[in-house]
Amino acid sequence: MSRRRPAPRAAAPAPRLLPSSPCPCGLPAAYGECCGRLHRGQAAATTAELLMRSRFSAFAAQDEAYLLRTWHPDTRPDAVEFDPALRWTGLEVLSTTEGGPFHSAGTVAFRAHYTEGREQGVLSEHSRFVRYEGAWVYLDALSLS
Repeated sequence: MSRRRPAPRAAAPAPRLLPSSPCPCGLPAAYGECCGRLHRGQAAATTAELLMRSRFSAFAAQDEAYLLRTWHPDTRPDAVEFDPALRWTGLEVLSTTEGGPFHSAGTVAFRAHYTEGREQGVLSEHSRFVRYEGAWVYLDALSLS
């Protein structure tokens, strides 16, 4: 996900995800055993889709360090700015191409649901992932119509 928003006016605490919380990525596992392991550096994403799911969860948790660590250095911003009024609420993976354990590139099309204040919204994106120094990283994205 590459959502870049205007700088927040006031900092708000990041949403708290407990190890026992449902994982924001939508897989049927607790956060601590799903994306939390990747965020803590205890595991690495084995596919482009798993990296995309873990990045969605990192946006939900406002984990800037993980997002920057999993962003290709050619396209990585200096910082990730989080809007304190925005909450990521759900993820739908629409399709994937390649991006498996034996590929060097892959794509994931998805819809990321959010609320901003009382308004609900959807970000649709087709993200490109590549292997960099052996690990999957986010390269860039095209918006879906």
